[in-house]
Amino acid sequence: MAAESSFDVVSKLDRQEVDNALNQAGKELSQRFDFKGTGTTIAWQGEDGIEIKSGSEERALAALEVFKEKLVKRKLSLKILDAAEEAKPSGKEYRLPISLKEGISTEDAKKISKLIRDEGPKGVKAQIQGEELRVSSKKKDDLQGVMNLIKDKDFDLALQFVNYR
Repeated sequence: MAAESSFDVVSKLDRQEVDNALNQAGKELSQRFDFKGTGTTIAWQGEDGIEIKSGSEERALAALEVFKEKLVKRKLSLKILDAAEEAKPSGKEYRLPISLKEGISTEDAKKISKLIRDEGPKGVKAQIQGEELRVSSKKKDDLQGVMNLIKDKDFDLALQFVNYR
């Protein structure tokens, strides 16, 4: 009898790559002509947040686009960002808080496991383990099918598949 194969579905950040993208965006903001004199900055705000400050709301939103560009170039999903729709005025400057999403919530894990049960191949099991989801089956081909099924559905998460064995 063949042993069960499995993989984990996770949502993790590569903090070093996010930091690199942040530094590149900050450098570009300090050098670009259209940001001169606007006082636009981008910096870490605590452990899981980034804040953009600028003299105008338009420049703050433009700085967010520059940051998104840098994330995409580093092959990071934009689904990790949870940015406000508009910058909040704070005195003479506008602040745009951005939080970073990491981990799969229990609610999202339940949605994914329901998708696997309803549309996935028979004999595939999904277990919620904290902030990740373990998918197991006797057939490796079924696991490949489940990966494709999850990729095709658009969840509001940056999902990765790890520990494939």
